Amino acid sequence: MSFSVGIVGLPNVGKSTLFKALTKQKVDIADYPFTTIHPNVGQVLVPDERLEKIAKVVKPEKITPTIIEFVDIAGLVKGAHKGEGLGNQFLAQIRNCDAILEITRAFDSPNIEHVAGAIDPKRDIGTIKLELLMKDLETIE
Repeated sequence: MSFSVGIVGLPNVGKSTLFKALTKQKVDIADYPFTTIHPNVGQVLVPDERLEKIAKVVKPEKITPTIIEFVDIAGLVKGAHKGEGLGNQFLAQIRNCDAILEITRAFDSPNIEHVAGAIDPKRDIGTIKLELLMKDLETIE
C-alpha cells in the first residue's frame, strides 16, 4: 500500500532540502530559484512494528509495508498560471498525489534571496493557494 505526497511552495523555501532529508536521495540544492526543474520522486518505508507481529500470526505469503512516495516539484511563483517563472504545467506532476504538502519560508537569511524580495508567510501561502486554484480551474475547463 502506498500514499503519495506532492511537495509545493515558492522557489528557495526548502522543498528539496525537506525531500532530501525524508528520502535520503541526492538532489540538487542551491540558493537560486528553479534549481528543481524535473520532479524528484522518492519513496520511504513507513516503520510499523505491528506488521511483523501480525505476519507471525497470519503467515502471509508476502508482507507489503506501507510506502510514502514524495514528489518534489519546481517552485511556484505569483502569476505562474499566466506563464510567470516556469509556469504551472508541472503541477500536473502532483495531480495524482493523495496529499499536498506546502512548504512556506518563515525565516530570513542573507544567503538565500526570497523570490518576492521579503519574507511574508501569509502572502506566500495566498500565492500558492491561488496558483493551485488556477490550475484546478484550468483542469476543469
